[in-house]
Amino acid sequence: MSHHAAPFEIAPLPYSFDALEPHIDRQTMIVHYGKHHQAYVANLNKAIEGVPELHGLGLEDLLRDLYRAPAGVRNAVRNHGGGTWNHTFFWEGMGPRKGGEPTGLAADVVRSAFGGFATFQSKFTQAATGHFGSGWAWWVRTPEGRHEIVSTPNQDNPLTDGKFPILGLDVWEHAYYLKYQNRRADYVAAWWNVVDWETVSRRLAEAEARKTAEAAAR
Repeated sequence: MSHHAAPFEIAPLPYSFDALEPHIDRQTMIVHYGKHHQAYVANLNKAIEGVPELHGLGLEDLLRDLYRAPAGVRNAVRNHGGGTWNHTFFWEGMGPRKGGEPTGLAADVVRSAFGGFATFQSKFTQAATGHFGSGWAWWVRTPEGRHEIVSTPNQDNPLTDGKFPILGLDVWEHAYYLKYQNRRADYVAAWWNVVDWETVSRRLAEAEARKTAEAAAR
C-alpha cells in the first residue's frame, strides 16, 4: 500500500460498492468510502497545507513519527492521517468471494504464532467486539518479529507504536450501522467472509522483508 506525499488522494476502491454483499452492504460502502474516507483525506490535506516541511513525506512516514509534525497539527495528522491510511488498508484486506480459512503464508503464521485459525479468530473477534467505543482491531507484527492482536482507539494506527499492521478491522459504528445497527458482533462475524488471505500473506512477506532490510542496515 502506498501513499505518496501531500496533497494526498483517496485510493481507488479495489472492487465495486456492492462486491462485498451480503456481508457488507452497498449503501454502507458508498457512505463509508465516499463520505467518511474522503473526509479524512480532505481534512488531512487541509491540516498540513501550511506546513511545508511535511509535504515531502509519505503518509506512513508521518504516522511512524508523529513528532515530525508540529504540535499544532499533530493531532490532525494522527486522526485524519490515521483515518486515511487505515481505511485504504481496510479496503485492501477484503474482497468478494474471499473468507474461509487462511491459505499460504497466512495459514503458516496463524498456526505457528496463534496455535491455529480457531484460536486466532476467537482472539481477533474478542478484540473487535470488546473494544469500547470507536476504533480498530489489528493483527500486527512487532519489530522483534512477534505476532499480536491489539486494538486502537479512534483512528490511531499501530505504525505509530513501531508495529507493522497485517490485518485491520474498522469497528466504528459508521462501518456497520446501516445494516447491523448496534449489532457489532454480527458485523464482525460477517466480515470473516470477506477477508482476503492472499493480501494478508503478501503483507506478512513484506513485514519479513522489511525486518531483514532493517537488520542489514544496522
